[in-house]
Amino acid sequence: MFEQQPEDLRFYVKQLATKALQSSEPSAWFEVLYAEAKGDTAKIPWAKLTSHPYLQDWLTNHQPFTSGQKALVIGCGLGDDAEALAHLGFEVTAFDISPTAIAWCQERFPNSAVNYIVADLLAIPSQWHQAFDFVFECRNIQALPLNVRSWVISCIASIVAPGGTLLLITRVRDTEVEPSGPPWPLSESELKQFEGLGLQQVEKFVFLESEQIDVKQVRIEYQLTSSER
Repeated sequence: MFEQQPEDLRFYVKQLATKALQSSEPSAWFEVLYAEAKGDTAKIPWAKLTSHPYLQDWLTNHQPFTSGQKALVIGCGLGDDAEALAHLGFEVTAFDISPTAIAWCQERFPNSAVNYIVADLLAIPSQWHQAFDFVFECRNIQALPLNVRSWVISCIASIVAPGGTLLLITRVRDTEVEPSGPPWPLSESELKQFEGLGLQQVEKFVFLESEQIDVKQVRIEYQLTSSER
């Protein structure tokens, strides 16, 4: 999705993310982007105003779900993925570090059952520990530098309930060498950290973002098989 945006928008986003590396808040640039967009979705590179096609594909092929299961959408953006889960009967919490993004969600879906809140992936609320039956993480990890990656992965793993599912969509790289970015695709060893935290890989699907640009991505379904950590 990002790759299909105008060159000037890609350059601007990279500038914001790169500048954030010089601060102690590597994800603060998201609020800058949303605020400066001033309601124009064309200025948000990942805003497609529909749920991610590979989330929707997974949901279609994994129904039925038990009504009332708790779901969490990480970095929910403008809310389309959260709404797709709510329509299936999940009790959905969706968060973003950007207050502007959350306000945008609430404006778009004024009658939504989704609990949209401002929260930081690097400082997950303690009450979320093992609290969600389904967690959706789509390309947030890759937007954060490698020096916080292990912490982010640990935070995400900590919120999956025993027996619950983590669905991960991310860019990946074929080497352990630190990539240029942003974004910074995940390596195999970084993905393995989820398994080290008790999440068992159930299914892995590899796809390209577009036919023109060779950007390898994966959708991985994990299940937490034990409450022990």
